[in-house]
Amino acid sequence: MAENLLLAFGLTLMAGLATGVGSVLAFFTSTTNTKFLSLSLGFSAGVMIYVSMVEIFVKAQGALVSALGVEKGSWMTVVGFFAGMLLIALIDKFIPKQGNPHEIKKVEDMNKIPKTAIQDPDLLKMGTFTALAIAIHNFPEGIATFTSALQDPALGVAIAVAIAIHNIPEGIAVSVPIYFATGDKRKAFKLSFMSGLSEPIGAIVAFFILMPFLNDVMFGMIFAAVAGIMIFISLDELLPAAKRYDEAHISIYGLIAGMAVMALSLLLFI
Repeated sequence: MAENLLLAFGLTLMAGLATGVGSVLAFFTSTTNTKFLSLSLGFSAGVMIYVSMVEIFVKAQGALVSALGVEKGSWMTVVGFFAGMLLIALIDKFIPKQGNPHEIKKVEDMNKIPKTAIQDPDLLKMGTFTALAIAIHNFPEGIATFTSALQDPALGVAIAVAIAIHNIPEGIAVSVPIYFATGDKRKAFKLSFMSGLSEPIGAIVAFFILMPFLNDVMFGMIFAAVAGIMIFISLDELLPAAKRYDEAHISIYGLIAGMAVMALSLLLFI
């Protein structure tokens, strides 16, 4: 249990800090590799969708049916699944468009910085708000990664990798407006890095608040909600972003590859 706990925290930290990777890429590359981003985001969506519907939802239903009986357990699984979707949808709804991490940014935007933008307080405010928006989005993802890794380490690794991939463009989304506003790469990186820390904070909250009550019913509801959260993220964030970067259906090839890799990994761990 102690080993699983350390692994779960470590995976959640790794996934969250991938926003810092996006920030570094923005500073040390001259162009955005759109093909790679499209393929990667599609791959991440494929992993999340497949593992949510084939593994996480099924485990949630198994736990709830075992604890509550077939009819009530099945109903509670569906309730938990859509409650997860509702949670992430409400987070989206209350984040204004200008601060929403779904807004695509490219590395090339760094080279378009106008001289008059330096020390622009409005741009700084927008960039800071983007970092806050991403931090809010990342919080439930941290709970998802942590609880999954705690219950099934192999599953946790897959989810952490998928979330880390989709956090990279979010790091760019923070860095670009902050750099526009200040011309300070260090400050842009710091805010990008800090926005990812909400994922391990989510893990800490899960550990101290949820763990003491973790029985079959609680586990089933959390897992059902995790499945809903990841499906929503895939359909609302990852696939639209992948299509914006897309060239010649690369995002769909990535989606299928993600599903295939996830299917193979689950079969290997039977």
